[in-house]
Parts: sequence; structure tokens; C-alpha cells
Amino acid sequence: MISYAECSARERLALLLDAGSFHEWLPPSERVMSPHLAQLGVPSAFDDGVAVGRAMLDGRSVFVAAQEGAFMGGGVGEVHGAKLVGLMQRALRDRPTAVLVLAESGGVRLHEANAGLIAVSEVMRALLDVRAAGIPVLVLIGGANGCFGGMGIVARCADHIVMSDVGRLAMSGPEVIEASHGVDEFDSRDRALVWRTTGGKHRWLTADCDALVEDDVAAFRAAAIAAIGASRPFTLAALEQEHALLTQRLHALDTTDITDRDEAELLWSALGIADAAQVGELSVDAVRALRTI
Repeated sequence: MISYAECSARERLALLLDAGSFHEWLPPSERVMSPHLAQLGVPSAFDDGVAVGRAMLDGRSVFVAAQEGAFMGGGVGEVHGAKLVGLMQRALRDRPTAVLVLAESGGVRLHEANAGLIAVSEVMRALLDVRAAGIPVLVLIGGANGCFGGMGIVARCADHIVMSDVGRLAMSGPEVIEASHGVDEFDSRDRALVWRTTGGKHRWLTADCDALVEDDVAAFRAAAIAAIGASRPFTLAALEQEHALLTQRLHALDTTDITDRDEAELLWSALGIADAAQVGELSVDAVRALRTI
């Protein structure tokens, strides 16, 4: 077993895809870097923290992007976002079997705030164009930095999400919530709390991800292969189904007193999961069997 969380972006690409099949566009040798970081005296990366290109997965053509969490937490800036957009736009032209995004990001880089925000909005639009063309977009989440902020929204725009039990997915990261509303609202140092509210097990139980796997590159590869044809066309029925799911989750806690109680465990109980307090200690296989929605 090789830990997905402990791998770099390029290690994941080498191990996840068919051996030797990844062809990178705008590799580090091209030195396409952020124009903003140097002006601020911030160290840059020759690939701006993301590798994009084409490859084969189980013998099928895919386009793939992998964010490097070790560079600025995988934050999205102008060039980083442009590479993701370019990947999606080229997918519309060349029509691969699927587009894979190996997401690891804290969101928009504060150093490039406006440029980063615009970049994320362009990524979302490009991703939805790819989906509308019938090309499935798969997002894999299992990096140490999680998938937060703008990339959290991008992930939820995709056809299919694969998460490990150590992966995390949310709009606002724990540190952001604590900084905005105080430690009494959310203690970012409470690792158990963080994983109960943003972790892979929670996202699986609340149907925010489509596959839950072990922290293992081989498990991510198998889940990606299984989902490679998981296109979900935009239809009224699909939208209504999503709204019904959100309504169910919202109403599950309507009559529950959550004062001084763990909201994640209460939600799991309200969704019909027995012994909700034990979920954090269960194996991935055991948690997979618990989902009710």
C-alpha cells in the first residue's frame, strides 16, 4: 500500500495512470510562472503548482491535472487556474474518455486574490462546459491539504468525487472558520472535529462524494477506472434529485436540539445511522455499508 496523502502531485500521476503514459503540457522546463508572486517577493514554482496533460488510464485516453499541495497549499492563482481552464477547453476539442482532477488545495491564493477568484470562476465554467459535452469529470481528493475554498466548489461541480477517509472537502477550511468566528465556533486544532465535519467518512455518509476508499494510490486508481464512464448529464430530474437530497439533510436536524452536542454525529443519527459516535473508529469498508442516502 502506498499512501496517496504522502505522495507529491507527480508521484500520484506516475502511480495512478498507466505506466509512462503521462505527457505534460507546460512542464517546469517551460517556466510558465505566476507574474504576481515575484513582484511580491514570494518564491515561485516553474509549474505554478499544478501539472496538466494527457495520459492513459486502464488503456483509455484521459486528460489529467494534479495540484501540488507542497507549493502554497495548492492555492489557485492566475497561471495555475489558466492551466486548469486550458485543460478543460482542450478536452472539448479532443474529447478524451474523461478528465481527472487530482485536487489538493486550500483555495485561492491570497497573494493573487482577485486574479485567483476570477481563475476559479473560469475553471468552474470550463468544467461545466466539459460535462455538458458528455465528457465526465472525476475529482480525486486525498491530499494532506484537503480540498477547500474555490476548489471545494469546483469539486462539487464535477460528475464524480472519490475521497479517502483521510481526505477533506469543504467550502471554508477550519482555520478560516476559526479566524472569522473564533475558536468557540470551530477549533481548527481539534483534528477529530475537523475530520468529523469535513472528512471523507462524513462526506460519504452525507452523499457528498461518490466513492470512499482507503488512503492508497491503488485504491484511487481502481475507483477512477470504475467511474471513468460516470457522466451525469444536466437534466431537470438530476437537479430535482440533488435538491431533494439537500432538503432531506436540512430537515433531518430541524427538530433536534444541537446545543453542546456534536452536530456531525447528530446528523448521522438523524439519517438513520446506528452508533453514530463510533463512525470515526470504523474501517472504510464498515463505513461504506452505513450510507442511507
